Amino acid sequence: MDISMCQVYEDEIKSLEEEIKLLAEQYEDIQQESTFYSEEEILMAIKAFQSELQGESNGCESQSDLKAQLESLEADLSFLMKFTCVQFTSHSKRTIERHRNRTVQKHRISGKCHSLSFQLEFQLLEMQDKEKVSTVISDLSVVMESGEDSNVSKFLSRNEEHGDLLTFFRRLSSYAEWYEHRRRTFLHFK
Repeated sequence: MDISMCQVYEDEIKSLEEEIKLLAEQYEDIQQESTFYSEEEILMAIKAFQSELQGESNGCESQSDLKAQLESLEADLSFLMKFTCVQFTSHSKRTIERHRNRTVQKHRISGKCHSLSFQLEFQLLEMQDKEKVSTVISDLSVVMESGEDSNVSKFLSRNEEHGDLLTFFRRLSSYAEWYEHRRRTFLHFK
């Protein structure tokens, strides 16, 4: 057997070993997610889902109710977007760690406020006690297109340190509104 043929087989073996490793990691993730819920909770969820399906097939009222709910939610979202001028263009969520009473998720959000684009990335830690759920935001990272302004840089670094999303969106809305006014004014004088 020549050396090039051996190399091809070795490369194929390595590729298969990597694929096995990846599949084993995916299997472990699925196992962790399934052990997060008890058998009783899984059975209750299945029964609830089946009853919803039967309810939908039995009457059109539930479908029209869902449609009305969806329209109401869309109207609320439209109102909030007009009121705050914040429009979310994308959101992704990935579960990093899941235990019985603790979940860590990584979120990535992109959007615009007036003419300013922004991206947020953060980890959300949810801890659940008996009846209380507490959340903590960590590893907040904010990227904005107008980062050359020193005031914005200070504001962004302060928000990243404290992980304060509410303050970020409040100040972003105000800053973006005035940024838009300045931009229009400078365009007018050009």
